[in-house]
Amino acid sequence: MKASEAAHCAGDQSKYWEYHDVLFANQRALDVDQLKKYAADLGLNASTFGSCLDSGKHAGRVQAGLQEATRLGLSSTPSIFINGRLVMGAQPFEAFQAVIDDELRRP
Repeated sequence: MKASEAAHCAGDQSKYWEYHDVLFANQRALDVDQLKKYAADLGLNASTFGSCLDSGKHAGRVQAGLQEATRLGLSSTPSIFINGRLVMGAQPFEAFQAVIDDELRRP
C-alpha cells in the first residue's frame, strides 16, 4: 500500500511512470526508507516527496482503488478487461489474441 502511495507522490512531481518502473524492478525492497531513496535517485524533491509519503496524502486514493478491484473480483496483476471479459494474471500473447479474436467474431 505504501509503495502505491509513493508512486502517487512521485506523480505529484510528474515522475509516476519512472517511479513505477523502479518499484517493479525492486519488488523485494519496498520499505519506507527504500521508497524515499528511490525518489531521491530519480531526482525528486526529497522534502516534498517525504512529506507527501509520511502524511498519507494518497492513502484514500489507494484504498479506493483496492476496494474497486475487490468489487470487480480482481485478485492478481495484471487484470485486463477486453470488451468486458476478464483476463487475469500474466498471460501469453496468444491468450489475449484468442479473447480479442472471439470478441471480433461476435455480432
